[in-house]
Amino acid sequence: MSRGPDAETLLRRALEAHAEAAGCPVALVESDWRRWASVTFNGARHLLSLAAPPSPALDAWIAALPDADIRLRGHLVADLAVEHVRRAEDRVAVSLEVLTVEERR
Repeated sequence: MSRGPDAETLLRRALEAHAEAAGCPVALVESDWRRWASVTFNGARHLLSLAAPPSPALDAWIAALPDADIRLRGHLVADLAVEHVRRAEDRVAVSLEVLTVEERR
């Protein structure tokens, strides 16, 4: 029996939808994740690379992203950091590091 999408898939979809709502659609270029656990929590660390055409809306979205309320079913975004932003004439590449934590039921 399938339990639904994993945290990486949910995170990717949520970020794409969040960017779209902000008027700056992004494309996932690369992603990787690994399980993470502490004494009290289980989750995952995600590394994502996104790309989009340059725009003022994208700049505003990137600036607000660390404080954004990104909702994932069954998981919490515990930390989101913009690691790198690389700008070219026709493309902006954004690297994110995200910690998700499984919600307790």
